[in-house]
Amino acid sequence: MTAGQNSAPSSRGSTAAEDYVKVIYAHTEWQDEPMMPSQLATRLGLAASTVTEMVKKLAASGLVRHRPYGAIELTPDGRLLALRLLRRHRLIETWLVSQLGYGWDEVHDEADVLEHAMSDRLVEALAASLGHPVRDPHGDAIPAADGAMPAHDARGLLELQAGESGTVTRISDSDPELLRYLAGNGIELDVLVTVAERGKYSGTLLVRTPETNVHLSPEAAGAVWVRGD
Repeated sequence: MTAGQNSAPSSRGSTAAEDYVKVIYAHTEWQDEPMMPSQLATRLGLAASTVTEMVKKLAASGLVRHRPYGAIELTPDGRLLALRLLRRHRLIETWLVSQLGYGWDEVHDEADVLEHAMSDRLVEALAASLGHPVRDPHGDAIPAADGAMPAHDARGLLELQAGESGTVTRISDSDPELLRYLAGNGIELDVLVTVAERGKYSGTLLVRTPETNVHLSPEAAGAVWVRGD
């Protein structure tokens, strides 16, 4: 590794800038609608005025593109920074689950803190010790060290019609309680699920797993992604 690759996290930019670009990237990772400033403020739990000022700074730094009242888009530099942060975050989550005995519903907040404190050298040592995993405990792809992100061919469980099946390939980690509910009902990574029924008016899905049947609300089903079998 070169000296630049061994640099401390502070050389990558401020913690706030890293948090912003990561959230902006994550918003469009699994859907195409761009992120609006109001959505960013809600996601970060900050006042709209605070977000507006920070977005101006990010634009001045060449990390985002934004016009007043318009969507926020990452520049190539902003996207690369976001992917580097996601690599750290997802490797840390993988490490906490596989090596330290954390549950998959317990790691998100821990990783949010630790991702800012690790040097690039330590991150790559961690990746090597884990055998260079390609996905985290929730099925999200782990970007490569150069920022390359593998394409995914998954689709939302909500898109399946009655009688269709798929193997669970990703579950959103935004709600720890939902993660516990899904795991308690046998819906985890690599499990084959079948949509047995779709509620005509409620939108509820009756989902069959190898072990049981479970009713999922649209919100719960919306957190699950599958690949066709």
